[in-house]
Amino acid sequence: MTEKPDTQSNQMWGGRFADGPDAIMEAINASIGFDQRLAAQDIQGSRAHAAMLAATGIITDSDAEAIREGLLTVLSEIETGTFQFSTALEDIHMNVEARLKELIGEPAGRLHTGRSRNDQVATDFRLWVRDQMDAVDGALASLMSGLVEQAEDCADWVMPGFTHLQVAQPVTWGHHMLAYVEMFARDRSRFADARVRMNESPLGAAALAGTSFPIDREMTAKALGFDRPCANSLDAVSDRDFALEFLGAASICAMHLSRLAEELVIWSSAQFRFVTLSDRFSTGSSIMPQKKNPDAAELIRAKIGRILGAQVGLLTVMKGLPLTYSKDMQEDKEQLFDAADNLMLALAAMDGMVRDMSANREALAAAAGSGFSTATDLADWLVRVLGVPFREAHHVTGALVAMAEEQRCDLSELPLADMQSVHDGITGDVFSVLSVENSVASRMSFGGTAPERVREQVALWKERLG
Repeated sequence: MTEKPDTQSNQMWGGRFADGPDAIMEAINASIGFDQRLAAQDIQGSRAHAAMLAATGIITDSDAEAIREGLLTVLSEIETGTFQFSTALEDIHMNVEARLKELIGEPAGRLHTGRSRNDQVATDFRLWVRDQMDAVDGALASLMSGLVEQAEDCADWVMPGFTHLQVAQPVTWGHHMLAYVEMFARDRSRFADARVRMNESPLGAAALAGTSFPIDREMTAKALGFDRPCANSLDAVSDRDFALEFLGAASICAMHLSRLAEELVIWSSAQFRFVTLSDRFSTGSSIMPQKKNPDAAELIRAKIGRILGAQVGLLTVMKGLPLTYSKDMQEDKEQLFDAADNLMLALAAMDGMVRDMSANREALAAAAGSGFSTATDLADWLVRVLGVPFREAHHVTGALVAMAEEQRCDLSELPLADMQSVHDGITGDVFSVLSVENSVASRMSFGGTAPERVREQVALWKERLG
């Protein structure tokens, strides 16, 4: 059995088919279930197109005004939830145009002059992705500000720096927070760079070859905030690089969020106790009353899977498509919408966690002094003060670490005489470099962990972020 054909849909198809699609074809062909999210952008593009058609004399001013008012009514209905979407009309473009025809009659049929659904959807999608890039930029800026506040509040708090998740050298909390500021700044620059490259208007490319109507593509591009029209009509309707670049930047950003989330999971554990996460971003156990689980951080850590998956999915859709438009490209939106939603959610959750979390100064300091974290400072002292070649200094330091392990003490607790038994040039001055506070204070090179350098970077980032 097949459903009765939708006569309005057939009319809009121009009478090409005598019968409407059956239920299966309708289900696989329709995109209105997800592309209705493009409604605001679709109406924005149609208003710009109608204004241009009137300005070039292709349609009358009265028709353009009727179209403008009708589109505003449609937008209001969509925003208030009274608009009735129809899968028989396939997509957001046909749904809007059908409702416009109900509202204003014959002038609605003139709106599509000089354009195709191919350039229409390409324009709508670019506008949506551009809007999303701007939203992500704002969310990243807010998260960076939260990290800068953490860095400023605890610029000189010592903590262990790790390699291989083993204690390596002491660093400062502020320095660690600013490392993520640098990462997210690169994310912002990637989105901004992609935004510049994608900011060209496909509108007016029509189906694939342009149009014989005397349209003004510069006018519509300017009205929609694009820098210029796309220069090649074939590329304009078939390009989805802008979506892929968004997903690429989103994947890297999600990876950065995942790394920070992983640290928060580790740091909030009973074994570390470096940070306390607020109750707003933690949950309890259904059976163990003592538990406080960092569920928000764990979920952020998992978001990279969905976002990276969307990028791989769209790359796979696009990889074998000949020019120009193919229906495969309808699959470009759902995964990107999902990825964008989840990236924004992850950014908001991380922003909240960063601003709410409290660092445990005592636990950080205790850990900073563990694992012979100032061994490198000892080796540097041997080179700098005694003129010992670094490889020899490395060997001497290793021997002293082994001695401290045997005596179950830290390097700073070794008797001077025992140190001198390994290298007779060592003096009491060596103890000045074996405290974690002196260690971090000495790292004054540009980009180093010294509190003075951290505070300089905090001031720079506060100025940049406004």
